[in-house]
Amino acid sequence: MGGAEHMAAWRVERPGPIDGRPLRLERDVVPDPGPGELLVRVLACGVCRTDLHVTEGDLPVHRPRVVPGHEVVGEVVGTGGGTGAYAIGDRVGIAWLRHTCGRCRYCLRGAENLCPNSRYTGWDADGGYAEYTTVPADFAHPLPKGYSDGELAPLLCAGIIGYRALERAALPAGGRLGIYGFGGSAHLAAQVALARGAEIHVMTRDSAARELALELGAASAQGAADPPPEKLDAAILFAPVGDLVLPAMAALDRGGVLSIAGIHLSDVPALNYQRHLFQEREIRSVTANTRADAREFLAFAGEHRLEVSAHPYPLDAADRALADLARGRFAGAAVLVP
Repeated sequence: MGGAEHMAAWRVERPGPIDGRPLRLERDVVPDPGPGELLVRVLACGVCRTDLHVTEGDLPVHRPRVVPGHEVVGEVVGTGGGTGAYAIGDRVGIAWLRHTCGRCRYCLRGAENLCPNSRYTGWDADGGYAEYTTVPADFAHPLPKGYSDGELAPLLCAGIIGYRALERAALPAGGRLGIYGFGGSAHLAAQVALARGAEIHVMTRDSAARELALELGAASAQGAADPPPEKLDAAILFAPVGDLVLPAMAALDRGGVLSIAGIHLSDVPALNYQRHLFQEREIRSVTANTRADAREFLAFAGEHRLEVSAHPYPLDAADRALADLARGRFAGAAVLVP
């Protein structure tokens, strides 16, 4: 399969507000896989807030008219040679991280997520809002059994990034974790923390998300900026709202850590040292993920059945799915199904 075949694909025609229809659905040529790459028929693609940031121009343009989407579950239908263990017919996952140099000091110390030469699916290269896409075999992921394609898709970014954010939060065993915002990533990270014995408190503006949090086992759920019923040992900020950094820091107990999971955050107001930082409280950012993070999380998902709140949309409704995400019209994750 390749040059003569055609497919449906969404492209970011001109980044801007989602209500201005910056995406265009087109007929494109199916890409040819390069050396070391897999050609993948897309079975499902999650809709991530990062896709919204790419589409609306919150992130700078890396590839003009890019096809967004980096939570891809697909079937290998072609190879460019040198693709190692993968063969035609294999089901694979494609995540955000697409390339690292392997030679810089960050890669050599195991921090490839900080590689200055990194490239990303759906930002630097065409992603999964299409019927076919490609991925370097070294950055494709084997998938755990026991999940549908639609359930697997959110695991490939929402799940992986939530897992890294949880690791960065340094939650002590049996500790109290605050979660600010409860969408596709948060509802998966919460389940990992609960499986490890944590107590979860959720702060979110959305009533349906609060209900989902309680159904999954949260000890409490309240408004986005409300104080939790007790001090927190750690917190994760999933909502891209800088104003929430202050109430999250104020809710931390001594030595607590706030981990900020998003690639984009609105400006953070001025912190008061005594109220927000003193007593060795910390703020940490999260930048992408390593392939080791992905392997660890997907292995965890294979051993612990996670409940994935996935809302299916047909591929030709990708713009509506992003608009619904922007307006908070669903709890959990949206998934495009070609």
